[in-house]
Amino acid sequence: MTELVVEELEFMTKSKFSKIVESVVLEKNMSYIDAVIYVCELNNIEIEDSRKYISIVVKQKIEMEAMQLNFLERNGTLPIDWPFL
Repeated sequence: MTELVVEELEFMTKSKFSKIVESVVLEKNMSYIDAVIYVCELNNIEIEDSRKYISIVVKQKIEMEAMQLNFLERNGTLPIDWPFL
């Protein structure tokens, strides 16, 4: 099992966060939206601050879930600015 809580001396990175989220989705059978919230709560990360840790792949999976749940229009995107896009 992937370590779900990152030690205080370790820094959370986009890669670590994404691996933890993917692990939670598979192991706990959660949606990506719920997994991001769960990982944030375990690691004392404000949900608003999680956007800097969400990889493009996880973002796309969240968008797909949001469209399926009618939270987004079918061709809408999450309101997260990606400086490198």
